[in-house]
Amino acid sequence: MAGDVMAKSQFKSSDLPIVDGRTYHLDLRPEDLAENIIIVGDPDRVSFIADEFLGTKEIDRFHRGLRTITGCVKETGQRISIVTSGMGTPSLEIVLNEIVALNEIDFHTKKRRAEYETLTIIRVGTSGGPQPDTELGTSIITAYAVGLDNTGLFYNAPYHEETVKMLEEAVRWSIDGAIPDHSRFKGKIFPYASKAHEDVVDALEREARRLGVRYKKGITVSNSGFFANQGRTISRIPSTVPGIDALLASMDTGIEGLKVENMEMEASFLLYFMGALGYRAGVICPIIDKRGDNKFTSEYAPYIKDATKVALGALNRLK
Repeated sequence: MAGDVMAKSQFKSSDLPIVDGRTYHLDLRPEDLAENIIIVGDPDRVSFIADEFLGTKEIDRFHRGLRTITGCVKETGQRISIVTSGMGTPSLEIVLNEIVALNEIDFHTKKRRAEYETLTIIRVGTSGGPQPDTELGTSIITAYAVGLDNTGLFYNAPYHEETVKMLEEAVRWSIDGAIPDHSRFKGKIFPYASKAHEDVVDALEREARRLGVRYKKGITVSNSGFFANQGRTISRIPSTVPGIDALLASMDTGIEGLKVENMEMEASFLLYFMGALGYRAGVICPIIDKRGDNKFTSEYAPYIKDATKVALGALNRLK
């Protein structure tokens, strides 16, 4: 992949901290990272997936709560990295910037390389399902994502297509219409939308069908937190957007055949940031929580295994 933004001078150490040839947060050297990446929120899920699916492990780094294991898949021999994103887009922003730096920047000269590889990243996570007809355990393959966090707002990327702009505006007006007039935050929530890479979506769907894994393709909403941000009223402070989960589930997305199928905390920035850089990114998240039916399962390891099988198969298709 050709470098589209060439640095004319060295990156400053204060902007790109490198310690002993390693990135500051992930603690990785460029050679430690594979071109194909599974990204997960929980550091324990890194070792779970590695133990289940990797035949060899060449790198195992754990630093600042972020674990990375690089090795080769048992069945295919494909080299992959499994990387922790942490919870939420603020942590993910750090991780993705370091992944891109590992791929694009020469750590000796601290200049961007003229050529670098095309990374493919698939997020495997868990999510809540607001649709009454989508069963617990269903894997949602993200076609579009909407960020209700503000992380993406600090990166001024153009719209990928007109549909993304339309979806962004539809969610904005739906949410603003649900905020009471007396709220101090009326008119102040600005979603941003993004699109999963079509090749990744297609590969995920093909693998899900081949493996017989129950799935739906839909729109994913990434919330900026877990409780009021997703409609859970636990604290004594009233929610800014009452019933946000039901609101999003019932809204007309303007995209034929696609509903808001799940809610989680990372897909929005992953697709927005990596897509804007020209990389391939996708998301598959099983539903483990259905608040409308008062259903939640903590025994979701089989769902994660199925989703990971789909993701690994998709990466193999895309190599």
